[in-house]
Amino acid sequence: MRDTNRTGILIVVIMGTIMAGIDSSIVNISLPVMSKQFNCTLSEIEWVITVYMLSFSVLMPLTNWLKNRIGFFNLYIGAISLFTLGSLLCALSTSLNFLLVARVIQALGGGAMAPTSMAIISYIFPARVRGTVLGWWGLGNLVGPAIGPTLGGILTEKFGWPSIFYINLPIGIITVVLAYRYLDVLRKQAKFKLPFDLAGFVVLTIFLVGLQYGVARAEVVGITSPQILAVLGIAVLSLIAFIFIDKRRNNPIIDLNLFTNYAFVSCILVTVSRAAALFGGLFLMPFLLQEQMGFSESISGLLILPNSVFMAALMPFAGKWSDKHGSREISILGILLLAVSMYLFAGLNKGSSISAVIVTMVVRGIGMGCLLAPLNSATLSAVRPSEVTMASSISTLMQQVGGAIGIAVLAIITQGAYNRRVLEGASSMDSHHQALREGFHISMIILLVTLIPAWFMPRRNLVLKDANEHIDT
Repeated sequence: MRDTNRTGILIVVIMGTIMAGIDSSIVNISLPVMSKQFNCTLSEIEWVITVYMLSFSVLMPLTNWLKNRIGFFNLYIGAISLFTLGSLLCALSTSLNFLLVARVIQALGGGAMAPTSMAIISYIFPARVRGTVLGWWGLGNLVGPAIGPTLGGILTEKFGWPSIFYINLPIGIITVVLAYRYLDVLRKQAKFKLPFDLAGFVVLTIFLVGLQYGVARAEVVGITSPQILAVLGIAVLSLIAFIFIDKRRNNPIIDLNLFTNYAFVSCILVTVSRAAALFGGLFLMPFLLQEQMGFSESISGLLILPNSVFMAALMPFAGKWSDKHGSREISILGILLLAVSMYLFAGLNKGSSISAVIVTMVVRGIGMGCLLAPLNSATLSAVRPSEVTMASSISTLMQQVGGAIGIAVLAIITQGAYNRRVLEGASSMDSHHQALREGFHISMIILLVTLIPAWFMPRRNLVLKDANEHIDT
């Protein structure tokens, strides 16, 4: 297939990733304006974020089944179209309830994009260049969340909050048009009418929604609240039921046999713990910069910029390195640098200089840049070609779950540390600072523990011979 335009294919999947990434962070800044228009409380308007988070992971486990049933081309087009339709409905919403339904539709499309994009990359690009390509694709994952808050603030101020959803329409339409032009090779993919594991899907969805809702609400009402214990209890029972059902299916939603592959399990453990530590640390960062160190919102945003710049600069390089030398060593280096950055964050206080903050952000950015693309490449290389789509779904799903748990756990730990210091007689400001220090130290410990599974990652990325290798380079 010498006429395959791999650059065009990569651009198409990056555009979808950027669009979904922007929406993960663009809405937050518009919540006060939405709240006034819909005349609702803060706790009510926060559901605009919560329902998106809960719905985002629902279609992820179905990626492999949908790929076999309708093919990558229709799956990707469907995900982009569903997200774009949800964005239009969000912009047209005249009530909070209508907006929440529209956000669910939007999230279902957005959640399917990342695992589908990773699987398409694995299908189109041979293993020997996959790390490099995933590095460039990872920039799309980075750009969206990075520009979201700034873009959201400008659009909301100039054109009103519906504009943050209208902006997705031209991007979505252009992406669909380009997909029809460049993803034509995916139409030739074989399709199989596999049975749908409805029971497994239902109990898995109950587990995912219950777990994420439970840990999110635990920040507000406490982990020992009867409501939270009941929700988490239902989630655990649903997980047990899912394992019981899944093991008895010939075509399960998630192939649990993948978890007998120690190399793949090592990558997933690194993914979960990395997400827990980094999402949690990112959650604490604004409190440190603004409430403790006294920087404004805009200055805080600028201080975070070196993190994004160095991460963006290193991701393609790290992906290329993993293609040539394997993912394990560079991933371990990334984890160590991230652990060092958490230690440095814990040492910052209101007397620290701006240069100290910048150095810490640079260390964090280099660590992230060294870890993300090699980890994705190792995850896909650890499994057989026929398992890649399932593996990408599990990886993306575990990242989502790990991040949600990390934010909730660190919020609970820091709140507990704050309360303990106040009871000991410390001032509110000092108690808050010590609580943040403890949170960053916990993140550092999680990352150091992550070195154990990272050591068992594949030493070299496997160059697998499969049906995709016939696509000429």
